[in-house]
Amino acid sequence: MKITTINLYRYDISLKAPIAISLGTIEHARNILVEIQTDESITGWGEGSPFWMIVGETQASSLAAANDMARLLIGRNPLDIEGCLTTLIRYLPAHPTTRSAFDMALYDLAAKTAKMPLYQFLGGSKQTLVTDETIYINTPERMVEDALRIQAKGADAIKVKLGTNLRDDIARIEAIREAIGTDTPIRTDANQGWDVVTAQAVLRKIGDWNVQYCEQPIKRHDIAGLRQIRQQTTVPIMADESLFDAIDAIRLVREEAVDYFNIKLSKSGGIFEALKINSIAESAGIACMIGCMSESRLALTANAHLASARQNVRFYDLDACFEHADDPIYGGISYNGYQIELPDTPGIGAEVDSAFLKQCPTVSIS
Repeated sequence: MKITTINLYRYDISLKAPIAISLGTIEHARNILVEIQTDESITGWGEGSPFWMIVGETQASSLAAANDMARLLIGRNPLDIEGCLTTLIRYLPAHPTTRSAFDMALYDLAAKTAKMPLYQFLGGSKQTLVTDETIYINTPERMVEDALRIQAKGADAIKVKLGTNLRDDIARIEAIREAIGTDTPIRTDANQGWDVVTAQAVLRKIGDWNVQYCEQPIKRHDIAGLRQIRQQTTVPIMADESLFDAIDAIRLVREEAVDYFNIKLSKSGGIFEALKINSIAESAGIACMIGCMSESRLALTANAHLASARQNVRFYDLDACFEHADDPIYGGISYNGYQIELPDTPGIGAEVDSAFLKQCPTVSIS
């Protein structure tokens, strides 16, 4: 089998409303699609969501890099996933989001060739996955409204974006906890917004308020600070922006800096690297979460397959499509409330609506 053509799509999805985190605000999901075609008429699909504030890639830079990457893969055997990805890494060591779209398409193609759903191809089984839903930074009153809405829908946990300042962030959690009661766990995410002193003060204040963990309280490079916060507060700490690849995972384990890992395909470079990160975490006794950027149900389905295939993945944050005004995907995961149902069709099991694709600017490389 050989790769004959690769199509690249600018994949824009409108949001219901702007979403704000401590790093900034986005108003559209500006993603990319990669379609890999072969001489055996088997096609693989991948999606990347370049969240520039975190990965340093934009849609424009991602598409430019993808054009070069695609040319490197023409004529190669797509089933040689490691060989294909090694070629891309040697050419462009960075660009994890762009590479993740190619990685996803290769895994989709390989699982289709094996006639297996992706979770099975990865050596796993179908598990019950339950996602949380995220509340973005706003006034305490508006965030309370969102929390009550999410609780009324039956959420097992509510994720709350923080990372502004000590007073306002405590007020946000206090207002939410008073409104929803004590039973529903809150998951917090500061997206690097605090310094060590502020993080310690916030987490000590909210530590007894059924807070399940705090993601990335401080800057991604400050591993010593993460360890200090972990040692001096009771809220478990989860690495997100500090964890891109397996090398980061080893460092976080060695430094005993965090309790949990958040793995995102658009951040790690795809499934191949994510599997290595999870193996390191599992060996160190660190449970993982599979998270997301602003992907459609295509990439969310691939993330869910990975989560289902590995028992060390204990948390699921696969709610990006809840914010999307359009859903251009056929098949893929479905949501029964917050419970995720995986497809059993070969590969990822999701396809992009052909009518929607016609609206997407496209480049074809062969």
